[in-house]
This record gives sequence, C-alpha cells and structure tokens, in this order.
Amino acid sequence: MPCTLFISDLHLDPQRPEITRLFLDFLENRGRTAEGLYILGDLVEAWIGDDDDSALAGAVCAGLRDCAGSGTAVYVMHGNRDFLLGKDFATASGCTLLTDPAAIDLYGQTTLLMHGDLLCTDDTEYMAFRGMVREPQWQQAFLAKPLAERRQIALQLRETSIEKTHGKLGSIMDVNQQTVVETMERHAVQRLIHGHTHRPGIHELTVNGKPAQRLVLGDWYEQGSVLECTPAGCQLQSLGMS
Repeated sequence: MPCTLFISDLHLDPQRPEITRLFLDFLENRGRTAEGLYILGDLVEAWIGDDDDSALAGAVCAGLRDCAGSGTAVYVMHGNRDFLLGKDFATASGCTLLTDPAAIDLYGQTTLLMHGDLLCTDDTEYMAFRGMVREPQWQQAFLAKPLAERRQIALQLRETSIEKTHGKLGSIMDVNQQTVVETMERHAVQRLIHGHTHRPGIHELTVNGKPAQRLVLGDWYEQGSVLECTPAGCQLQSLGMS
C-alpha cells in the first residue's frame, strides 16, 4: 500500500550524534519505501546559512539527496530553528522547499501542512521575535556575517530561548485553539498536520460545522517520531534507537 511520511522537530545537533544516526538510518531504509517524505520544520537545531561547512550539514544534505535520488519525493518546510534554509540547500539535498502553510492532496483529502509556530499566538513574545528574524533585511544582515560569528549568535539565541521557555507556562507555548479553527477554515480543510509543540497526538475538532482532525508530530529528542499516512488513514509511530 502506498504511504507518505511526515516528521518534524528533529533538532539535529552535533551534541546528539545518536539522533543524527537514527535519522540517516531512517532516510536510508524507511524513507525510501515512501512515495513522499515531508519534514515540517526544525530539521536541525540551528541552520546558519546554506554555506555552512560543518560535518552535520554535509551529512544531512547527503542523506536527503540519496533518499530523494531513490525515488522518494522529499519536501522540507522552514521551522523556527532552520528558517534560513535556502535554494542552495534545496539543490544540495535534492529537496523541495515548502511555504508555510502548504496544502496538499493526501490520498484524496486536502490536508494543510504547517510547522506549527504560527498557531501559537498566545506566545506574543515569540511571535514578535519570529516576525523580526523572518524579515529579509534581518536575514541579509545575518548571512553577511562570517560563519564563526553566525555560529556564536545562533548559540546565544539558543541559550536565550531555553531560558525564556523555562519561564513560560506550557499552555502559552501550545497552539491557540481559535487560531487553529480559523486557519483551517481560511484554507477550507478538515485535516491539519503540524509539529513545533513537541506534543504528539491526534485531536478531533469541528471546523466549518464538520468533523476535523489536527495531527501533531512528535520531536526526536529521546526517540524518533513519524506520522505514516496511507489511503486507509494516518498513524503516529515511534522509532527506537538501536
């Protein structure tokens, strides 16, 4: 039976090589059995530009390129950690970059794909930061800096993010239900798939007066997490580390 796979929030980082190995093994094996593989943001902990010459960046691009070369269509959406993925990355990895949100036909049902951070409208501090770093002028200025300086800035932003996250209520960092409904209504869909919140689950709701689903992808901190969709339906699955 044909299948399509969805993953997000891998946060690949040199400090967690076991997760990188799990991901590369996933690409080499499970990924090649799918018609399509969608990575809905935060593939890496920080992407400092397509000129990143790190071993991790090289291994990730090579793994994606091999998976795409096997016949699996691979799509990547920007997350809040890797919003600087660009055309050179797409060329090197063989992936297609997606806008956020993006609607696809998933076995006959129009399905909206998002990273998920746009749904967390209660976190006004983050939304303001997101708006700043998505500005072309900010990105151009950042990418004009030397690689070493960009790495240091990314590290500082990460440490700041951890500190601020610890001080916020969990509910603030989760999706706003009204925003979810309004987004699905605006795009005329009954199914939404997203990541970002690290709270995997399948939620039933009502949109446009009809039953709808919000499917949330899990992160890859302690294990792998994948959503497998076939013409028969979708199922969240965990991937253990060997």
